[in-house]
Amino acid sequence: MGGGYQDNRLIWLNGAIVHVNDAKINALSPTAQFGLNVFEGVRCYWNEAHQALYAFRLDDHLERLRTSAELLEIENPYTVGRLLRAFKEAVAANKYKEDIAVRLMLFADGFGTWSSHGPSGLFVAPVAKKRLSAEYQKEGLSCKISTWERIHDKSMSPQIKCGANYINSRMAMLEAKKEGFDTAILLNNKGTVAEATGSCVFLVKDGVLITPMLSDSILKSITRDTVLQMAGELGIPLRERSVRPEELYGCDEAFLCGTSMEIKSVSNVDGHIISGVGITARLQSEYRRHVLGDGRREWITALG
Repeated sequence: MGGGYQDNRLIWLNGAIVHVNDAKINALSPTAQFGLNVFEGVRCYWNEAHQALYAFRLDDHLERLRTSAELLEIENPYTVGRLLRAFKEAVAANKYKEDIAVRLMLFADGFGTWSSHGPSGLFVAPVAKKRLSAEYQKEGLSCKISTWERIHDKSMSPQIKCGANYINSRMAMLEAKKEGFDTAILLNNKGTVAEATGSCVFLVKDGVLITPMLSDSILKSITRDTVLQMAGELGIPLRERSVRPEELYGCDEAFLCGTSMEIKSVSNVDGHIISGVGITARLQSEYRRHVLGDGRREWITALG
């Protein structure tokens, strides 16, 4: 099953390995009716030289899942150790020897309402990287500044990684696609740059790497943190600050980053061309080194 195609793979559901077509969730559950769930996406990379599959920053993803469940007040009967075993069991069942993405979702099951806390179910579902959405495969993304506003702490906390929050990104993405762009960048309620649809925003101006602050209505992104740490190690000048949208029009480089997105250059924002890729390329190369297990050992978990 090395190919791992969408409808021909095995997933872990509530303690058992099942075929994806046999994985059933109650249609009247709070997760089905109201999107009451929290999730993580984890990327795993096959190192041909090592003949090994490495999950990147898995511990951090499992901890963020736990934090999201606490903030959304969903019951979580799973220890981090049990989540780790479930993750490894799901990947091993599919015998992957290629790059993959793995979705973990803790969800409110049963016959509750939007105010239910449980009972909770969990699935762990791997899929081959080549099956990811097209925008995650492209380099040189075109972006539209969305007319939709990013959620914020007084509406719905951006720090909760839950399915319902991504409807905000959906609306922005649909708008951008209709106008011929690859993706969208949302502004926050202060009118400054928040993040793109499922990824964080970085720009480069006069050799300085710049990104919005956590208080600018962005997710506490693990990939963003990776970029910040890599930039420090590479000696790249860095500033975390609020970013005005017009700064994206005149920057030297820009890129988006996230677990699925990895690090992808931006070629234009609202039609304003961005041609530089120097610092972006350095960070892409360094990121690749780390995810393949040739960098920080504490960032990888060997599978199998």
